[in-house]
Amino acid sequence: MASVVGVGTPDRFDDHCFIRACRGLPHERVPVWFMRQAGRSLPEYRAIRGTGTILDAIKNPDLSTEITLQPVRRYGVDAAILYSDIVVPAHAIGFGVTVTPGVGPEIEEPFRSAADLDRLRPLDPVVDTPYVLETVRQLVGELDVPLIGFAGAPFTVASYLIEGRPSRDYLNTKSLMLNDEHLWHSLMDRLADLAVASLTSQIDSGASAVQLFDSWAGALSAAQYQRYAAPHSQKVLSAIESTGVPRIHFGVNTGELLELIKGVGADVVGIDWRVQIDRARLRLGDTVALQGNLDPAAVIAGVDAAVSGTREVLALNAGHPGHIFNLGHGVLPSSDPDVLSEVVRVVHTEGAVGSADPT
Repeated sequence: MASVVGVGTPDRFDDHCFIRACRGLPHERVPVWFMRQAGRSLPEYRAIRGTGTILDAIKNPDLSTEITLQPVRRYGVDAAILYSDIVVPAHAIGFGVTVTPGVGPEIEEPFRSAADLDRLRPLDPVVDTPYVLETVRQLVGELDVPLIGFAGAPFTVASYLIEGRPSRDYLNTKSLMLNDEHLWHSLMDRLADLAVASLTSQIDSGASAVQLFDSWAGALSAAQYQRYAAPHSQKVLSAIESTGVPRIHFGVNTGELLELIKGVGADVVGIDWRVQIDRARLRLGDTVALQGNLDPAAVIAGVDAAVSGTREVLALNAGHPGHIFNLGHGVLPSSDPDVLSEVVRVVHTEGAVGSADPT
């Protein structure tokens, strides 16, 4: 395998298996972490979380630091992901975003017209999200594994701002997209700027890698994604290329979009459980690493199902060095932490990595 481009500025974790896997370089074992690994499935999280929304917890750097560290201690995963939320930038600039427990992001006054662009002022991370930067700095001082920062991709954030809450059909979002393309791209451009400012600030504060979540991009056809979403995600990832940190891009139900997602500039493409990892690699080639892709439901099904699924993913990867083990989406709240611990054990003990060119 040709090494993934973008090796960049030296970092103290450059030789860590997670960073090397992101770059497709040889390393000792398959690295593993889980999306939503910090949160509701952990009893230690529930013990300290307190009242209020997730946005309140994020504004407490000591609490956010501890929550981020909890799964690293419990599972021995190979990367930590910042305890935060993709709507933090929009919330911080005063767009009127909250996160309702059991529902998700809700918008007091959803985006409806060109006048609403004025509500999306530029993000100044030092002024608007100092608590995020302090959390990152604290984590960098405590972690012995890389920290992953993240942001929401413009399409997914736009879907929340326009719909006003989580949606199954994205009718308001698609109506704006299809009926007023100029306004759509103006909105997406501002959201891309928010993501760039947020990611850059996290990297400057010490994050060793970043993930761009386009969770709901799978609601688009390939043609729609290419026209209405890809240019703006590409803007985000291109803006941080010079930092040299690995850039991971992930979306749910994006099997028909994988080649396009690769094309926006990701070093690592996240694969959900609907596409076998060997087939994804045939489609995407060796210039990107892959992340995934155990079905989160396998964890709910119990240790036997989870271990069997884990071994299947490892077998399909066939020792390729450009692989980070993960779930195909986030850890479900009812997941048994002991099952996830066993998944990590299996990955670490059985996840052998071959040479940089396994062919």
